This record gives sequence, C-alpha cells and structure tokens, in this order.
Amino acid sequence: MASSRVALILAISMVLFSSVALATDHIVGGDKGWTVDLNYTQWASETVFRVGDNLVFNYDPSRHNVFKVNGTLFQSCTFPPANEALSTGKDIIQLKTEGRKWYVCGIADHCSARQMKFVITVLPEAAPAPSPPPSSMAHSVVSSMFGVVMATMVAIGVIFA
Repeated sequence: MASSRVALILAISMVLFSSVALATDHIVGGDKGWTVDLNYTQWASETVFRVGDNLVFNYDPSRHNVFKVNGTLFQSCTFPPANEALSTGKDIIQLKTEGRKWYVCGIADHCSARQMKFVITVLPEAAPAPSPPPSSMAHSVVSSMFGVVMATMVAIGVIFA
C-alpha cells in the first residue's frame, strides 16, 4: 500500500513539475524592457511563445502602459478604455491560449510613431518549435536535466518501494 502511494506521489509530482519547468518568462524587449524606439517585431520574431509562458513587461509606469488589443486596434493604434490598461510597471501576462496576441502602449504616440507595439503567435504547449532561437538552448538543457532527475526519482521510488 505504501509503495503505491509513493509511486502515485512521484507520478503527480512529475506532471506538476514538468508544467512548471517548461514555462518560460519572456522579458518583453529583453534588457531594455518596454520602451520607445525598440524593434519589438524583431524581438518577437526571435522568440518562441507557448501556452503557459509569461510575458513580463518592465517599464516606467509614469511614461508607459500596456494594452492587450485585437488585430484591428493594433493596426490603427486605437486603444480600449483607459481603465483596461496595465500600468504597474511590472506587468505579467500569462499566455493561456494559443493563437495571435497583440500588445501596444497607449501613451501619446508611442504606438503609432515610436513602435511600442508587437504581435506574437502562441503555440500549444507540446507543439514543436518552428526553429528554436539560440537563446532556447539553455531551456532545452534544463528541461533535459529535469527529465533525468525525475526518471532517477521514479527509479529510486520503485527500488525502495
């Protein structure tokens, strides 16, 4: 009875920890953060986004904000009501569904003239990446190591059960 409980706990742990280990925090704009005159289209094109990942917007809240918009509002740099803006300066958006997602800054002409906008395509959790960017290599190594550690834990659990 005790050995089946250990095996069940290990199996549940593997499922829960694998989801956490595979999620990635994407700092929008990298070291520069969410600011004017940065090529966010290029930044987004070099990154693979998956369901469960997080977008992290770091910025000065007295100068910028973040709106999640649709494709039409994105093209015209039109914004929803001001109370829908994210404006803490450290906003985190979890990517919960796959598909296209659009983000803009709603301050002054930051969207239309200063390129504070970008669009991404969020892939399903298990989808293969189109072509992994160089920065994803560390994530792959961590994921592989996680698999080895979990397999070792299961083997130890079975041996001592």
